[in-house]
Amino acid sequence: MESLGTFLKSRRDRVTPAEIGLRTYGTSRRVPGLRREELAQLAGVSAGYYTRLEQGQAETASEQVLDALARVLRLDPVETVHLHNLARQCARPGLSDPPPEEPHPRVLRLLESLGTATPAIVLGRRGDVLAWNPTGHALVAEHLSYEAPQDPQRRPSVPRMFFLDPLTRDMYRNWHQLARVHVAYLRLTAGRYPTDARLAGLIGELTMRSDDFAAMWATGDVSDCSVGAMHLQHPTIGAVSVDYQVWLQPDSPDHRVEIYTPNDPASADALRVLAHQSHRPTGPGLRHSPGVHP
Repeated sequence: MESLGTFLKSRRDRVTPAEIGLRTYGTSRRVPGLRREELAQLAGVSAGYYTRLEQGQAETASEQVLDALARVLRLDPVETVHLHNLARQCARPGLSDPPPEEPHPRVLRLLESLGTATPAIVLGRRGDVLAWNPTGHALVAEHLSYEAPQDPQRRPSVPRMFFLDPLTRDMYRNWHQLARVHVAYLRLTAGRYPTDARLAGLIGELTMRSDDFAAMWATGDVSDCSVGAMHLQHPTIGAVSVDYQVWLQPDSPDHRVEIYTPNDPASADALRVLAHQSHRPTGPGLRHSPGVHP
């Protein structure tokens, strides 16, 4: 997982003195961004306190201090939330194994009401597919079993699919863009759930098995995942471009419903073909989702 100090240093390294109006008078610098002393002064804290904070030796940091650091580091709202999440970690115990996630019955009824016309999937906190409708399955993972998600140990992990499954990677024409989004969102989730042993194991596995994931994780980027475009070369319907939008679930805040809509007439026609070919009676696959463990 990630510590507060690691995140602070990565953000400090990316802010140059010129960006915030500091004069360096042409002197050589040994750090790519702000020095600790400079950041501390601009945030209104002592250099010693900030150093202890970055080294993990300070017990707590107030919201006011964190907001001041976020302001100087030019963090966006999502990065600021992540900063606050990391600062609360020191008071939490070690890793624990959470129970398997289950989609809310209301969400499953929503999927059923969508039928096959609109592709949709339900994702858990770690990016596991908890459920999907037939067209959602056919769009993102038709090479996997439709019923596999009934077994929590076999549910497809979208992060694993993106970085460890060659069939998934080859399908996305904008793979690098989407992969960065997945990594940045996984970092945000890790800040929210620092004691989740399954999440820590997933990050460790991807870091060890995928050089691309390791490089993207090392950037320290963090962001939410709510809307975007997916450009696919689908094995059944060919070139298709869709927009995804994420609906959060009040009853299950860890879970997200991801819905796909075509963004051009040709893609709309392709999705209609896919919906026709993927039509099947409502069954176990709608109640849970298949799993992939490359």
